[in-house]
Amino acid sequence: MSIKSIISTLALAALLQGCVAAAVVGVVGGASVATDNRSLGNQIDDQKIELDAHANIANSEALKNNTNLHVVSVNGSVLVVGQAPNSYLRDQAIKAINDVNGVNQLHNQIRVSNTTSFTTKTNDVWLTSKVKAALFGNEELDSSNIKVVTENGEVFLMGLITKAQAAIAVDIARNVGGVNRVFKIFEYLK
Repeated sequence: MSIKSIISTLALAALLQGCVAAAVVGVVGGASVATDNRSLGNQIDDQKIELDAHANIANSEALKNNTNLHVVSVNGSVLVVGQAPNSYLRDQAIKAINDVNGVNQLHNQIRVSNTTSFTTKTNDVWLTSKVKAALFGNEELDSSNIKVVTENGEVFLMGLITKAQAAIAVDIARNVGGVNRVFKIFEYLK
């Protein structure tokens, strides 16, 4: 086999792997949209809220350069987590998010402190994965309706679910190794 054939085969394999990954993401994303308890319109509104909030934060040089903030919206209920070096910048961030159309309720979980390290951020990603896996493994729960956000070892659970499912989800998250604290920010189905 010539070098040219080997390179062509490897390039084709790489392209096909990308297609498979894109197909899997598309199917999983589509399934998530289909099983979400929120209407499609509310899901779109939540994405717009998140994008607009991040844009408002990025439009402020002080916020963009000195804070570490993450915004998540579920049914217009907005969670903001992260760090700001002082209360003035924390308050500016809250104002920037409150200026976004569609925000019904704001859960301010911005800590006045130095931004977290890369190691802490990596650990938070790992904790989120562990909590999501534990939720997914429970047969009494439709974990596709629960958003998991982790910041500095604190886990925030959001979603549109029943009170019974919320209690199960909180209990599961509390028992995941490495989780320091669990906050529930659920909206309950009737």
